[in-house]
Parts: sequence; structure tokens; C-alpha cells
Amino acid sequence: MPNILFAARSESWDDYKAPLGAALDATGLPYALGTAFAPEEVDYIVYAPNADVQDFTPYTRLKAVMNLWAGVEGVVSNATLTAPLTRMVDEDGLTQGMVEWVTGHTLRHHLGMDAHIVNPDRTWDATPPPLSADRPVTLLGLGALGQACARALTALGFPVSGWSRSPKTLPGITTFAGEEGLRAALSDAQIVILLLPDTPATADVINAETLALMAPGAMLLNPGRGPLIDDDALLAALDSGQIGHATLDVFRTEPLPDDHAYWTHPKVTVTPHIASTTRPETAARVIADNIRRNETGAPLLHVVDRSAGY
Repeated sequence: MPNILFAARSESWDDYKAPLGAALDATGLPYALGTAFAPEEVDYIVYAPNADVQDFTPYTRLKAVMNLWAGVEGVVSNATLTAPLTRMVDEDGLTQGMVEWVTGHTLRHHLGMDAHIVNPDRTWDATPPPLSADRPVTLLGLGALGQACARALTALGFPVSGWSRSPKTLPGITTFAGEEGLRAALSDAQIVILLLPDTPATADVINAETLALMAPGAMLLNPGRGPLIDDDALLAALDSGQIGHATLDVFRTEPLPDDHAYWTHPKVTVTPHIASTTRPETAARVIADNIRRNETGAPLLHVVDRSAGY
């Protein structure tokens, strides 16, 4: 019978205890679930990187660590963790939330909604927006979240391009890879969406040089990771008009400090890291199914590639 340790902030246990128990019960496997086991008796850890558990050395019979978040940058480089690490891929919760945020803000900028929502001068401008077929969208990052967003935007009629570190082929989407591919993907891009992981290779991928590649007045959406953007370069591009607006959900420091320039910049929308959140009900089923797979001899899903960092 596997012992499953829930290791996250104490307040999260109240949210996860019942859904995890129900999902594990549905597998039919015997188990023990809790927040306190002797380390040498733990088989699985359901984990958030901000948990008290940071040294995995005492967990000598650990079979896997199940990360509760899509991002694993807070644990992937932990040298004490030698057991498999899985990331959260939850199509019914986390992925759906990201698709809704991305499509909502893409349509907002595509249709120019801000000018109508805030219009103190009562300007009557009947110029229609272009149709989606005339508005190319570029996604940087074609993992589970990026692919889901690309499919949703394609279904709305947008011509979608995507860039990833390694080559990928996706129906209906123009794909690029590598350094030259990044330049091609951003060249004259009108709406750019960042869904890359936080790794040393992706730090400041949006910088003065890459911002200059985009179409003048381009819109930038970042629901991915804060370190993807060189903040000073983005603020300069906003001030010059090279970037028309930035809608940002993630930041290097969270909560975003009160004195940060993003709060008051007229061309920046700040959302408080809400684009994609792990939902206990659906995430619990993902975790339970992965434990069931491992206990019955099937391969784990969503195993992190430590060398790539995601």
C-alpha cells in the first residue's frame, strides 16, 4: 500500500484532502494519504515547490514526486531529488483556464475593446476591426498549454504561428524552431503570446532585439513566466510605440511591487497570476491516475526532462 505525502502550504491541504481522497478511491488501489509520514515510509509526494520539504534525501523509497504546478523551475534543479518528477498537465482545469485567458485577451486586443470600454471623450469611431483571418498571432512555446491555445485560436480563424525549442509539426499551425526560427516567428508579428517555461535558455527571450522584430504597435501577452521578459526593454518599447500594449499575468517578483512601473503605465494591463491555476478537483484526478499507472506497471505521464528544465 503506497504512502502518499501531501507537501504544500498548510492551507492547501483543506482544498485537496477531499478531492485527492475521492480520486484515489476511484482507482481502487489501497493507499494512505496525509501530511505526516516518516520520510523513509513515503512512496509518493504530491508537491508544491513552496513546501517545507526541500531536502529529498531522507525519502529513500520515493517512487515519484507529483508537482501540483505546471511550472517546475522551483524544484527541477534540486540535486537531492533523484526520483522521477512529473509536472501538472490538467486539460479540464489548468489547460482550460489558460485557453480562456489567452483567447479572451487576444480577442480583446484584436477587437480594440479597450477603446470602447474606457471612452471618456465619447469618441464615435465606426472603423471596424479586421477579421481574425487578417490578424496573425504568434505563440512562443508549444507545450501542452501552447498547443491547446494554438488550437483554440486557429478555431477562431486566426493564422497562428508557433515557436518551440525543438521542431514540432502541428496541423494548421506554422511552426518554427531554433534561433533563426525565433526571428522568423516574431517577424512582423501583431499579437505575441508567451507560454515558454522558465529556464536559463528562455530568460529575457523578449528583449530589445526581439521586440524590434515585431510589427509596430504589436500586442504582447505573457501568461507564461515573468523572467521571459526584459522589463526595461519592454517599457522602452511601450514608450516608443513599438509595442502597443502589454497584458501581463506573471512577473519576476510576485505580488508585483506597489512601486513597479507596470502598475501605472497606460499601455500595460496587470492581471494577478490568474491565467492558469491548478484546480483541486481536476488536478486530483490527474495525480491519482498517475499513481495508479505507476503502481500497475504503466509508465508515468508528464515526466520532466531534467536536462531541458521542463
